Amino acid sequence: MWWRFLKAVRSGEHRLAPMTWVAAAGAVLYTLWPLDLIPEMVLGPLGLVDDAGLWGILLVLVTREKQRFEAAYRAGHGRGQAPIDVEGTVRRS
Repeated sequence: MWWRFLKAVRSGEHRLAPMTWVAAAGAVLYTLWPLDLIPEMVLGPLGLVDDAGLWGILLVLVTREKQRFEAAYRAGHGRGQAPIDVEGTVRRS
């Protein structure tokens, strides 16, 4: 079902909540940013805790989006029906 969810997001059939996009961008930027809240150079592997926490939050948000997509898909909004908006309403083209 993950593959179907990712295809629906990519095609615009399912729109992600803005907070999910913000969390994704934040996770990528924070991971790539040279400054860190808990530096790995000083604390070694313990310094990865803040990075892992941010990616964990992102995983929770994406999993919630996937569950919302699955519920809408089971309700018949998938399979060529109108796309589902962030609030769960059906968008008409």
